[in-house]
Amino acid sequence: MKLNNLSKIAGISVFIFFLSCKKDREINPDFVVYPVDTKNETIEFFWKNNQNQPLRNIENLKNYINIKNQNLKFAMNGGMFIENNIPKGLYIENFKTLHPIDTLKGEGNFYLQPNGIFYKTKSNESAIIPTENFKTDSDIQFATQSGPMLIINGKINPIFQRNSGNLNIRNGVGILKNGHPVFVMSKKKINFYHFASFFKSLGCKNALYLDGFVSRAYFPEANWVQEDGDFGVMIGVTTEK
Repeated sequence: MKLNNLSKIAGISVFIFFLSCKKDREINPDFVVYPVDTKNETIEFFWKNNQNQPLRNIENLKNYINIKNQNLKFAMNGGMFIENNIPKGLYIENFKTLHPIDTLKGEGNFYLQPNGIFYKTKSNESAIIPTENFKTDSDIQFATQSGPMLIINGKINPIFQRNSGNLNIRNGVGILKNGHPVFVMSKKKINFYHFASFFKSLGCKNALYLDGFVSRAYFPEANWVQEDGDFGVMIGVTTEK
């Protein structure tokens, strides 16, 4: 993405974003953007089916949701994973810790600092915090760990370089000023700095990178349907039928 076009894109994206909060969400030309209506929609994290097998892709997730008599409004991969589709780092589903937190040092995007945790409580409140600030709480219904954080207290992560040539399709989640989550996936390859800049343009105080290259999103209202993939955790936004 050319730097002299970034401000124009950000401005257009903010305008489209505010339109997208209306009942009929608009199509963004550069990003898949889904601001969650937490009053009428439910965020859930998914890993395995009723046979204790990883769901792996959005097509399987969609079928699983249908069995539960729910509508899948939106979905995307929800964090990095290791062999056998096992979540990388902390994973909590329905108040149960299914994989422990990872506070080690290592290589790769997951370990870029600070990495963070996106979680949702039983009272339907969502937050993104640095991993080092996370404390176990029985009120946490869902949580996924990933990294790096894109926005930290309203500022772009200082480790990102504006002119970086590290380009990839990327997806992540941010918390808007109203406290509601917004999920974003780039439609074109983008570096961390410009991806974080988009979250900042939406007014997010904190945002977390979920993954890249393998990223997929399902948003039929915006004519964006990707049902393939091979993931660990997936995040779905559902409504009752």
